[in-house]
Amino acid sequence: MTESPVKELQRFGQSPWLDFLGRDLLRSGELAALQEKWGLRGVTSNPAIFERAIDRGDDYGEAIERLAREGRSAPEIYERLVLEDVGAAADLFRPLYEETGGEDGFVSLEVSPRLADDVEGTCVEARRLWAALARPNVMIKVPATDAGLQAIRRLLADGLNVNVTLLFSLGRYREVAEAYLAGLEAAAASGRNLSTIASVASFFLSRIDTIVDDALEALVERKGQAGAVAAGLRGEVAIASARCAYGIFEEITGSDRFRRLAAAGARPQRLLWASTGTKNPKYSDIKYVEPLVGPRTVNTMPLATLAAYHEQGRPADRLRQDPEGAARVLAAVTEVSLDLDALTRRLLEGA
Repeated sequence: MTESPVKELQRFGQSPWLDFLGRDLLRSGELAALQEKWGLRGVTSNPAIFERAIDRGDDYGEAIERLAREGRSAPEIYERLVLEDVGAAADLFRPLYEETGGEDGFVSLEVSPRLADDVEGTCVEARRLWAALARPNVMIKVPATDAGLQAIRRLLADGLNVNVTLLFSLGRYREVAEAYLAGLEAAAASGRNLSTIASVASFFLSRIDTIVDDALEALVERKGQAGAVAAGLRGEVAIASARCAYGIFEEITGSDRFRRLAAAGARPQRLLWASTGTKNPKYSDIKYVEPLVGPRTVNTMPLATLAAYHEQGRPADRLRQDPEGAARVLAAVTEVSLDLDALTRRLLEGA
């Protein structure tokens, strides 16, 4: 039997993760089946994902009623359900975590979005969730806000696994990478085992194209030279950003600073492609998967995108193709007087 294209991603160094978690997936055995048949190697979640999971079925009804009878508040009930699901998923993926020496098998849980601009609050909640789950293959998601950058350094220094979420720009990615290196250096200085600390930097791709395409469309409607250039840029900016980010990743992992950390056991902070469900119906269902297959990366896909890639995927090492072309795309955005940093900043502020 031919392997699923999802499973074949591993041959090119990419780990497929699922961007969804719900009790029905756990109870039905579907999550275990995805791991077995399609080579799923991790799971990401966030508050919006859990709200959809809780709302869409009866899997939580009995537990909610029981916790309510115990006098639990709505936030307490929500957190208990989330911790139970993340813990169960982490247990399911724990053997993979052990087999890969801590490379894969992670399940991510996000700190409250209300704490995005609160350094101390983020650190307190992240440590509390980490302690409550008490599993080495959990990652705590922290947004790449100004406050988040400070929290990321502290949490990594404390030995926590961190999924840096809501990345939209190359400039912010460099700051995230700096926070990662600084956090590892602090962890090493305090005698921590760097080989047990893992992190990913999550670029949200379809959201980039959505906001940039809207701005480009306005230029297209005005016509002229700028409009002609803008027409050719629609749907190109997120992929170009990802390819340029990978160039930065290779620059960082090839630096003397990272090599010193790697000699002490540190792992690279892998790039993770997130928001890979296509939002524009004119684009391919696998637009944010097929061009971005490459070594030492992760692609976290919603169920629909995962299924589409199983049916349509033709994996090959494409991420490193034509880096000059990717740079030209981003340069052309500036040439038509669009401020990509300002646009992506709006995404982070509105998340």
